[in-house]
Amino acid sequence: MSRRKPSGEIDHPSAECLFAQLSPAARRRFFELQLANDFPAFVMKVFETVSGGDVFLSNWHIDAMTYAGQRVIDGKLKRLIVTVPPRHLKSIIFSVALPAFLLGHDPTKRIICVSYSNDLATKHANDFRAVLSSSWYRRIFPDAKISREKDTQNETMTTSRGYRLATSLGGTLTGRGADLIVMDDPQKPEEALSEASRNHAAQWFDTTLLSRLDSKADGAVILVMQRLHEDDLAGRLLKRAVGIT
Repeated sequence: MSRRKPSGEIDHPSAECLFAQLSPAARRRFFELQLANDFPAFVMKVFETVSGGDVFLSNWHIDAMTYAGQRVIDGKLKRLIVTVPPRHLKSIIFSVALPAFLLGHDPTKRIICVSYSNDLATKHANDFRAVLSSSWYRRIFPDAKISREKDTQNETMTTSRGYRLATSLGGTLTGRGADLIVMDDPQKPEEALSEASRNHAAQWFDTTLLSRLDSKADGAVILVMQRLHEDDLAGRLLKRAVGIT
């Protein structure tokens, strides 16, 4: 039996009905505002841009990584370790989407991204550049413009002098500063079996990479990797357990 509405009760249209009444331009603007202000939604769009043809499959581990990334964006988290197996979207989230999102909101940000090889660092840098060059990104972040002064395979600078600089483990960083450092897969799996190689990675992290932070108090450092050895870089940092999530 259907319930009769009390006299004077007003029907309120659902969100779906209201959305359906928007013009195509208004709908696009709605989605653009969501992309500009919601990091998980932004990650999905970045995935679509750099992994065309692949299907985005949402899962709890992606929710966990985007939540941690949002805390870094908000300045609530300064040191973060993410350890997940390969092919779990960690590089797209932290080496591509996060720098693009940060520079979109503040084109003066300076970001250094590190990988175990120059080829991998360049691959992530090219994906990042593809995002910044896309029409949808330019619409939602019109102030994050790529400067003609510096747009190379390993460095993309904005017209506001912010940048994303890509390098490999052991690379030269003299004179370069950063608000955010992302270290993504610092070692090859076979190198992690070598104590000398593990020592080299840890020493370069401590003596060279961390010194690039413009502010030790406000700068953020993210280590993203698969666990390879109990004494790998993530293992050593976790043993220190100081300000690490």
